[in-house]
Amino acid sequence: MSGTTLDTSALTQPVSRAEVRQFTAQLRREGKLTSVVVTTIGFVVVGGILLVSASLMAAVVSFGLFADEGRPNPIGIGFLLFFVAVIAVIAYALIVMFRGRATRRYRIAHFAAANGMTWFPTVPNPALPGMIFSEGHSREATDVVHGPRPRWVEVGNYTYKTGSGKNEQTHKWAYVELRLDTPLPHIVLDAVGNNGLFGVSNLPAMFSRDQRLSLEGDFDQHFALYCPKGYERDALYLFTPDVMARFIDNAAALDVEIVDDRLFLYARRELSTTDPATWEWIFGTVDAIDEKLGQWARWRDERLPAAAAPVASGIPLLTPPPAGVAPEGRRLRRGFSWIGGVIAVLAIGWWLFSVVSDIFLR
Repeated sequence: MSGTTLDTSALTQPVSRAEVRQFTAQLRREGKLTSVVVTTIGFVVVGGILLVSASLMAAVVSFGLFADEGRPNPIGIGFLLFFVAVIAVIAYALIVMFRGRATRRYRIAHFAAANGMTWFPTVPNPALPGMIFSEGHSREATDVVHGPRPRWVEVGNYTYKTGSGKNEQTHKWAYVELRLDTPLPHIVLDAVGNNGLFGVSNLPAMFSRDQRLSLEGDFDQHFALYCPKGYERDALYLFTPDVMARFIDNAAALDVEIVDDRLFLYARRELSTTDPATWEWIFGTVDAIDEKLGQWARWRDERLPAAAAPVASGIPLLTPPPAGVAPEGRRLRRGFSWIGGVIAVLAIGWWLFSVVSDIFLR
């Protein structure tokens, strides 16, 4: 394995406040500190101001309540000092939080630059074909790092929301994207080790069970592989024993999706971070997989018609099928989780039982 050498010094070396402030000011001038990042900071600032105002009001009220014949009461003074301390703690926490976020941006950006990559603070609604990028609303990738090493690689943290109002929920993911040499059939490796209760997949999409393909060895103990119907032989061509071993040894904790000419690795924790060990692990995994991706470049979909190439003798020669995937292999069919359905039915049944009980037991 050749290995990708990373310079992670920018993630840990001391950083001056002046450098961080200058970098943040540059981002603002370039219009890069927008969207959810600034919105979140705005909410925190407004919330802090409201809390401080409420504390001051409470201090004034308590001061008046405990005044003794127009003279301050020791209890009132104690309350005032307490609320002043609360305000100081809140102000300090806000300063530390803002400084920490700014320093984090500075470190990741300079880590990317030191390794020939590019960093973006936010990418709203990223136009990527993976399954997580079409779910919900308010989609955003943050701390996105990408570059051509060892092939085109992109690493980012990602969130989207489902529902609205009180039922709104934020879903947090992280991803590694690798560009492939040719489009491939839609294949998903659902990691067994990160599934939930009763083995329910943590992926946001479910796929029809008749697309599940069992592979040899102990691969099924680590991944559930899904491929389009009729593409079982193609999946076996792509996932040879040596390729399966690489995924088991290096990516067993991650869900994997192959779609179009991309390979995605998904995690439920941040991957674009200031932790050097995480970056070493990411690119160690990328290197291990990349060594086997070259053989995938030779795959062709025999379902696509081969063009006839005319020759001087007048007898056409058949050329190999073009790069690409036939329509039936481009996307897996979505399915339904029976376990999730049973849980939903039980929840609805319990709710109906509660409503009926309230009506008849009044």
